[in-house]
Amino acid sequence: METVAHEIYVSGLDLARLQQLIVNARRDSDMDADYLDRLEAKLERAERVETRAVPPDIVTMNSKVELRDEEVGSVHAYTLVFPENADPANDRISVLAPLGAALLGARVHERIVWRVPTGEKQMRVEKILYQPEAAGDYHL
Repeated sequence: METVAHEIYVSGLDLARLQQLIVNARRDSDMDADYLDRLEAKLERAERVETRAVPPDIVTMNSKVELRDEEVGSVHAYTLVFPENADPANDRISVLAPLGAALLGARVHERIVWRVPTGEKQMRVEKILYQPEAAGDYHL
């Protein structure tokens, strides 16, 4: 279960694109869609903002983040991407993957939780290494 209760900020362009991705994923997949339900719930409570108004401590699309696995103490860097840019071998995680869905909207120092076949996995957002909105890259 996710513990995210804070405001989710998303640009209008990303919101429309993400909502369409969820519709398509539900139509095209027979997989368990629990993580899609959670992602959809995040988007339903999201505050649609201008791209320049997104707070810099929020994980947005195309953000590169550093996550700490507190159970083993390791640190990993991932980039949250749209499905067509996903490349797990290069740490580019799709927003439609369970980890990606949990990451969207997370804040620095927040613990994210998502389901894996053996139960739940959790990591803490250590820092945002790159956020397009904070960097002024508004058209990625």
